[in-house]
Amino acid sequence: MSFLMDMWHAVQGIVMSSDWITLVIMAVIALGAGFLIHQLSSLPTATVVALLAFGLASYARGVLLGKQNAAAFASQDWQAFLNLQMKILLPYFLIFLVAIGIAHALRMVTLGRG
Repeated sequence: MSFLMDMWHAVQGIVMSSDWITLVIMAVIALGAGFLIHQLSSLPTATVVALLAFGLASYARGVLLGKQNAAAFASQDWQAFLNLQMKILLPYFLIFLVAIGIAHALRMVTLGRG
């Protein structure tokens, strides 16, 4: 039970501490992935692809909006990725998994099966 509470608190921390631009980027990527998948069995793969897209979008945001040096920022992001811990990655995976699942369900309800 402690593990579930840790994950819940980590998800809350991510959602509550992120700025609105990051949350919009996450929502757009999750909605896009949810509308692109055709079967619910594609959900884990779509989640991994969405996480990669989120990482690239965050990098692009830092370079374009944050006026960061692209090479230095890429090196900094790579080091952050190498030091990434599972207790950070798993909550992001859960957030995207649930959001993509909800977007897929909305697609099925509104647009039908095809």
